[in-house]
Amino acid sequence: MAPAAFRKSVPKDRFPSAFASLKTQTYNDPSTRGPGSHTIRTIAWNPTGHLIATGSADRTLRIWNPEKPQVKNSTELRGHTGAIERVAWNPTKEAELASVSSDGTCRFWDVKTRTCIASIALGGEGLTVGWSSDGTVALAGRKDDTLIPIYLSPDTPPTAGQPIAQSVQTNQTIFNPVGPPTTLLLTTGDGSVKICSWPPTPPTTAVANSSTPLHQSAMATSRSSTPVPPSTSLSLQTLHTLHAHTSACVSLALSPTSRYLAIGGSDALISLYDTHDWICRRTLSSLSGSVKTVSFSWDGSYVIGGSDEGTGIDIAHAESGEIVARIETSLPAPCVSWHPNGKYWIAYSGDPGGLKIVGAAGGAM
Repeated sequence: MAPAAFRKSVPKDRFPSAFASLKTQTYNDPSTRGPGSHTIRTIAWNPTGHLIATGSADRTLRIWNPEKPQVKNSTELRGHTGAIERVAWNPTKEAELASVSSDGTCRFWDVKTRTCIASIALGGEGLTVGWSSDGTVALAGRKDDTLIPIYLSPDTPPTAGQPIAQSVQTNQTIFNPVGPPTTLLLTTGDGSVKICSWPPTPPTTAVANSSTPLHQSAMATSRSSTPVPPSTSLSLQTLHTLHAHTSACVSLALSPTSRYLAIGGSDALISLYDTHDWICRRTLSSLSGSVKTVSFSWDGSYVIGGSDEGTGIDIAHAESGEIVARIETSLPAPCVSWHPNGKYWIAYSGDPGGLKIVGAAGGAM
């Protein structure tokens, strides 16, 4: 996989004028059966930023080349029979995609050959999926708040592990950002984010030492992830709990530098936590409704949130919380995502016409 492009960060005082020069490109999907791009439920860049995937309520799963907006240059992946709820790329492979659907499956795709590598039955309607940073685990979540670990290796097909039932609403999960999976962060419906150890263990296993410094426990990379026999009842050991919001936590994202954790809530707020001591440093309050997605710029300097209420996308400076720019939209933009690799491009859904990417049509930034 190509290395990340080296770029200098644009400072806060220069960002507004530089970002204003970027032009927006629209990607119109003629296969979309719904009334407009608001049917797009999920978007995700591949690790290099050369491709972007969109999944829609009408079962359309498409891979776009950001620099070639014509649909003839895109790839449609067919196989799901229900709405596409979440897509996620393997962090170690630029052409391997996972998709979760309300049809009760998690599918793995080789985008280059347009083939489905494997289809894993989840035992219920799918809601979310995320990868470990080393690509060995894809963790799918069902709408009944049950997690399904799927283990991957070069020599064997993807294998589902024992389901991990959660006692509270669980909307999104992310693993530690570097190395083998050792830590899992989960949003919950009670307004908290739980930081848990990985892999899951039988309930009789002793709880992790609570004296371990928080920044070490949540970012450790020394343990390995091993599938547990299907007959074993599993649970996640909670290392720490962040009481982040007064209502449900819906979305979360780690900055590329791992300094901040952004947590989006149904209370229309984004809280930014310092991952060294897990203290909330600032709260962003410019959104109008539940924060469905949060995303950091490639350098971690700026953060955005997507909501299914209100219009516009505000860009906040992570260190100060100051709003430095705004993307005007005619409809709510629930899905937002920064380019991952050296560009200040922003992809979003919601406006008429289809997926839009600010910066893909040109600009001086």
